[in-house]
Amino acid sequence: QMNANDCHDPPEYWTIHGLWPDRAEDCNRTWHFNVTEIKDLMSDMRHYWPDVLHSSLNRTQFWKHEWDKHGTCAATLEVLNSQKKYFGKALELYQHVDLNGCLLKAGIKPRSSYYKMTAIKEALTSFYGVTPKIQCLPPEEGEKAQTIGQIEFCFTKELQLINCTAPKGQSSPMQAHLKLGTEELSVCNDDLPTYYPSEVQ
Repeated sequence: QMNANDCHDPPEYWTIHGLWPDRAEDCNRTWHFNVTEIKDLMSDMRHYWPDVLHSSLNRTQFWKHEWDKHGTCAATLEVLNSQKKYFGKALELYQHVDLNGCLLKAGIKPRSSYYKMTAIKEALTSFYGVTPKIQCLPPEEGEKAQTIGQIEFCFTKELQLINCTAPKGQSSPMQAHLKLGTEELSVCNDDLPTYYPSEVQ
């Protein structure tokens, strides 16, 4: 839907955006992304962590961006302290969480009618035992429904699932808005009908 992208045949399943440590960005500007370090992961990376804004297969700028901004900070943990470990662990967590399977089991799938946000939240919370953070594109002018855009899971430093809640009295990246072109994702509104589109027109 965004201008100036060449997104063809976007995947019809949830993919990875990133693995982000709290309150840290661009920790080591000298530690440059090197795609050969993740060559063993390449087929999984292309499938589960595609660059949906750029269609050709050899595009790596999304992974480079994630490594430069977040990976170099996450690398303070031994379990994430190389590019291979960082991307490999993110893929492992993605498989472990299995958001695609969970939503299907709960009967939540793309459709033309609306969902209640509270029903989606309850299904996820009962499945995982923790509260994820669900982000939406707010309704466009003249529309009443928000569109589900991103589902974020939170982990401890030991990489165990925990509730995604902002610490009291602290500003936290949990509140951050994610800009997609001109649109911004923000935490979904519990009271708005929610659209989970099969295809963005």
